[in-house]
Amino acid sequence: MKFMIQSYATQQEYDGMAGKDTDTPAWSQDDFAAMVEFMTTLNAELEESGELVETRGLAAPIHTRRIGPGALVTDGPYAETEEVLAGYWIVECDSFDRATEIAMRLGECPAPPHVVDTAYADVRPIDEGPPPGPEL
Repeated sequence: MKFMIQSYATQQEYDGMAGKDTDTPAWSQDDFAAMVEFMTTLNAELEESGELVETRGLAAPIHTRRIGPGALVTDGPYAETEEVLAGYWIVECDSFDRATEIAMRLGECPAPPHVVDTAYADVRPIDEGPPPGPEL
């Protein structure tokens, strides 16, 4: 089965990772390096186990463009949306429990305390097609 593990961040957190002071302290170069090292190691382990299908980090929300009804185009970030998808992993593993174990590893990622305290991830099964129809 394939699952998508989704991580989230705010524009403020992206700014902090870029070293900008916001309402929270900026990340140090050591903080950022530790996060990159953790993610690199995790991704290598998942690739080695054959469970990693794909992973990507996404650009900051300020670089987002939302298209709405009537082809309304709005540049981000959006006042009504605090957190946005920051990155994802597509994993192929035996069970929802295994995908959850993988996602829980993200809680081990080094980061400043104000980031760790609010971090979370979602795990969602990937629907790989329509459900089977009734047998004739």
